[in-house]
Amino acid sequence: MTIAEGSKLPDATLLHMGDAGAEAVKLSDKLKGRKVVIFGLPGAYTGTCSTAHVPSFIRTAQKFAEKGVDEIICVSVNDPFVMKAWGEATGATAAGITMLGDADASFSKAIGLTFDVPHLGFFARSKRYSLLAEDGVVTKFNPETGTGCEISAGEHLLSQL
Repeated sequence: MTIAEGSKLPDATLLHMGDAGAEAVKLSDKLKGRKVVIFGLPGAYTGTCSTAHVPSFIRTAQKFAEKGVDEIICVSVNDPFVMKAWGEATGATAAGITMLGDADASFSKAIGLTFDVPHLGFFARSKRYSLLAEDGVVTKFNPETGTGCEISAGEHLLSQL
């Protein structure tokens, strides 16, 4: 079942590259008592993800902060090494976006947002979406319905706040 507005996000352990290497990050710790934007996408270094989706949140990061958003998190079914490198390459890390790897796709599966494209080597990849969670409850949810990045873009979510 796909999450919806009003759903509580499931607890998940995602991965982040810290100073000491790969670190487990409990999503519940990031969400408790906080207003957090999460956006998910199919893969690091892929076309639309790199040229449209991540840049839309880089452009809007400061405005989200002005609206009281505590953190913006990018989730992709990639390992934490790739997420770190991609965050640095795109400027997302410098913009303050937290890059978290859902390496085994357990979070993406738990929220009902995975897909497969075998000929591309995509198995259990995250569908494209953005959401706002307040204290772990989804208050805005924008699943992308097409192949582009309009509904799930940072600008669209920001316009809903």
